[in-house]
Amino acid sequence: MNTASACRQLRTATTLGLVLVVAGCGLNTAPILDPKGPIALAERNLLFDAVGFMLIVIIPVFIMTFGFIWRYRASNKKARYDPEWSYNGPLDAVIWLVPALIIIILGVLSWINTYRLDPYKQLSSSVEAIEVEVIAQDWKWLFIYPEQNIAVVNELVFPSGTPLNLKITSDTVMNSFFIPALGGQIYAMAGMQTRLHLLANEPGSFVGKNMQYSGAGFADQYFEAIATSQADFDTWVEKVRQSPDQLDASAYSVLAKPSSKHPVTYYSAAEPGLFDNIVVKYSRNLGRPE
Repeated sequence: MNTASACRQLRTATTLGLVLVVAGCGLNTAPILDPKGPIALAERNLLFDAVGFMLIVIIPVFIMTFGFIWRYRASNKKARYDPEWSYNGPLDAVIWLVPALIIIILGVLSWINTYRLDPYKQLSSSVEAIEVEVIAQDWKWLFIYPEQNIAVVNELVFPSGTPLNLKITSDTVMNSFFIPALGGQIYAMAGMQTRLHLLANEPGSFVGKNMQYSGAGFADQYFEAIATSQADFDTWVEKVRQSPDQLDASAYSVLAKPSSKHPVTYYSAAEPGLFDNIVVKYSRNLGRPE
């Protein structure tokens, strides 16, 4: 294969790769790049900052790689051949100091944003937050609204512009709660309670999912997160309250059985303390020998 043919194939492969990347990372399939809330926006900007600093090394490496390939190709008889060369002080300093400086900068960014984006930190707002208790099951999500005394399966509805305070646990193996358009993921673990605070800037519908493999139904463990106006949220709450089903202990035991692609289900009332009871059910056994 001659040099011209190799270059044509390299250009073709590079173009095809870029097309595939752009097609596969559109905003519709990568909501992380199109945030709809302040938490997701801050996380995206942190991602861009980190990638930008890493490109200081990555771009020169690619340029030098292709430059070396071109300069020292077999057909270039003018390329300098210097087998005795082994050390260059300034070059060695650049090779070590620039990556070290980038690592320090990334470390500082991570340190600052770890505290700034603490998922347990409540969002400051003049609007009172809405509380939701989240229970991961096989293979669905249960959302309990203690203030409204309702419960919903696989649908999370809340007013836009209103902080969303989530208390999260699991009634099965470890899950990971994630709404990419609104903020980062956090684990749901049996016998433990984690917290996540989110906010949607405007009305919209977002995909929520489990990011931790949890068995046969994992691939279908999605839910819809819907940010609405306050009036539409109130209307939705009244709609749920019209459901003939109530989430008492008996109904919950049936719901907790493994099921895949579970339809959205409304419960007009939820047993008080259900979330805490599920946490305690597992925490009693934590640390106990087999």
